[in-house]
Amino acid sequence: MTPTDRTIARLPAHLRRYVVSQDYDAYTPRDQAVWRHILRQLRSHLGDKAHPVYLEGLEATGIGVERIPSLDEMNEQLSKLGWAAVGVRGFIPPAVFTELQTLGVLAIAADIRTHEHIQYTPAPDIVHESAGHAPIIANARYAEYLKRCGLVGFKSISTEEDEAVFQAIRNLSVVKEDPTATQEEIAHAQARLEAANQSRRYVSESTRASRLYWWTAEYGLIGSVENPRIYGAGLLSSIGEAKHCLTSAVKKVPLSIQCADTEYDITRMQPQLFVARDFEHLFEVLADFEATLAWKRGGDFGLKEAIEARTVNHLVLSDGREITARVVETLPGTRPVAEGLSTALVRLEGPVMVSRAGKDGSKPWPGLALVAFGAGELPDRGPFKLELASGLKLQGFAVGGGEVLNLRGELNGRPVKLPNVAQLFLSEGLPSVAGGPADPAAWDRWFGELNAFSEGEGEAKARAKKATALHPSLAALYREVRAMRESKSLQPERLEQISRAATDFSDDWLLKVEVDEMKKARA
Repeated sequence: MTPTDRTIARLPAHLRRYVVSQDYDAYTPRDQAVWRHILRQLRSHLGDKAHPVYLEGLEATGIGVERIPSLDEMNEQLSKLGWAAVGVRGFIPPAVFTELQTLGVLAIAADIRTHEHIQYTPAPDIVHESAGHAPIIANARYAEYLKRCGLVGFKSISTEEDEAVFQAIRNLSVVKEDPTATQEEIAHAQARLEAANQSRRYVSESTRASRLYWWTAEYGLIGSVENPRIYGAGLLSSIGEAKHCLTSAVKKVPLSIQCADTEYDITRMQPQLFVARDFEHLFEVLADFEATLAWKRGGDFGLKEAIEARTVNHLVLSDGREITARVVETLPGTRPVAEGLSTALVRLEGPVMVSRAGKDGSKPWPGLALVAFGAGELPDRGPFKLELASGLKLQGFAVGGGEVLNLRGELNGRPVKLPNVAQLFLSEGLPSVAGGPADPAAWDRWFGELNAFSEGEGEAKARAKKATALHPSLAALYREVRAMRESKSLQPERLEQISRAATDFSDDWLLKVEVDEMKKARA
């Protein structure tokens, strides 16, 4: 097995289906020239402008200047740092990206930007993911921050509108990177994203977590506000951004939790950036942010977040059981049950899955489920009566495995409308309410086909168009220039011929840059 094969084999099945082969032979000669052009400029420009670990981190993670790195080469080096990398196709679901990150696995977009978008691309590509993210993880403390930040994003609650925004962003990035996209197609993609953003009922935890990640791991500066250095992957991998971000045109402000409430636009250079004092500062802000999440707060706050989200999330009960479902309704009690919890009963919409410590999710219950709060014990079988601290009284017949029949309830002397058949859970408190299923692998085994993520038609079309956009004659000239450079056998007369031949391809400028560079080196 190759180093990459070993990495993929270690991943849970529900993450493996997002992984794609790098298909190294599919990179065109111009793709290799794009990589080399960007890396040469970045290394030259960032030597004294990036965090000091940047240059040594390129070598430590198997990233060179002359050619696009292979994932096998990267994995050989990354394994020494306790990390790994896998290939993915463009934007992947945020929950997948963040879960990979918690495992110390970089999701590397296998594609590379076109020469038209060499300065900056909104689409994930191998320049951004490898030359941007990988070098800084050579610093162990920052690498730990990435994992921790991934966990926070993974635990944050997302909404149904967040999914619509993700799909719109994914579509826009594909269209913008498509060399044959029309202005009408681009305008439609931008309008779709605007409509998706406007559909948001409120700013979700997941959105705030993505903003924090953006302003630190993607677009972060470090050091003093007056003289910062670059460590964010989006800045490290963009020639245009790297040159622009340290100018006076970009406002610099000290990093704080305020970054989680600051919007960003992926389609343009950023007008303002946050500056971290050092890597420890990142952990301080992350801790402040964590403290605001339902994952940490639980109780009534967490239930409110889950109801508003209208998505699948999970409740962590006092005894450690995790209940994955959609929270649809709560019933307030007449008195508090625990600190931060005055809810007497929660109604959950199936499917409902039970797990512990994020593992061994049971076969999901298809119907309604209820969680009643307060000290009490439900018999495995037979009739029961419960009087809970919230003031809620319940009675019914336990069938076994938590299933109850003929359920009746009363609160403050008034009957409570309850399902006749349900799954019933009891808990003295609610320590946590977190995003997504508690056991993603088990949930995926049951429902993965219903939520299958595949490469969109637009992505496939963009890739196919890009593959045919390079004329065979132009490709041959790129190959010849590269062979000449690698053999260090520069032929001035032939270089002149290639330079003249390149003028036949009016939309290509990169080959001439390559030839001029070789001429200059010979001089």
